[in-house]
Amino acid sequence: MNKYIATVFIAIILFSFSCTRVPITGRKQMNLMPESELMTMSLTEYNKFLSSHTTLPSSDPNTILVKKVGNNIKAAVEKFMNSNKKFKSRIAGYKWDFNVVDDNKTVNAWCMPGGKVVVYTGLLPITQNETALAVVMGHEIAHAIARHGNERMSQGVAVQAGGAVLSTMVGTQSSATKDLFNQSYGAVSSLGVLAYSRKHELEADKLGLVFMALAGYDPKEAIPFWQRMANASKGGTLAILSTHPSDEKRIAEIKAFIPKAMKYYRPNQQ
Repeated sequence: MNKYIATVFIAIILFSFSCTRVPITGRKQMNLMPESELMTMSLTEYNKFLSSHTTLPSSDPNTILVKKVGNNIKAAVEKFMNSNKKFKSRIAGYKWDFNVVDDNKTVNAWCMPGGKVVVYTGLLPITQNETALAVVMGHEIAHAIARHGNERMSQGVAVQAGGAVLSTMVGTQSSATKDLFNQSYGAVSSLGVLAYSRKHELEADKLGLVFMALAGYDPKEAIPFWQRMANASKGGTLAILSTHPSDEKRIAEIKAFIPKAMKYYRPNQQ
């Protein structure tokens, strides 16, 4: 019991000293891991992933579309973050990159820390249009901006380390840190499934709606898109939905948040 109390006490202290707030939602979170370290690890995994998968050339229409949407959201996110001193550090060191993986069987997309984004060709028949693609890319980029992976790793550090070996895990690329990285971000090299909680998924929905709105995309397109995703997932679980909330809960929360997202909507910015 004493060990449990000590661990909880240490976790509370760590939370107090590492507490930040997520942009837009204002939710408090614990980020113990240096984001620069995660970006370095992400770059390694990202390059490893690209070397073992077939990406479409830059001249391909799908690549052109993904890069267009990605760069529009990138510009909007950077402008928004740089306008607020508290959030400016969220994109420090970002070197954005957008790639399309030629894989029609995988319905998915993801964004690693530092702005490394991958979209699978299997997703495009469901997005169907540029605005729906912005729904997905805004959502995935939101995970990185909100530092959800860092938060999951930090929770793992607080539980596993209990404070005793914290100094050896934070700020290093030890085997323990790499294990936590893999647990928090999922098997990127095989599926590209980011292991986020349902709470994080709903929060990424909200941030993503704001990001796409700032980029000039109508957030209301999120509703028919997620309805199409729900229909496509019948009979099996799609990779992108593996850790996501139920269709009904997601769509209900999106509908409730859209009026706020619409306040950021600037249709002439595309």
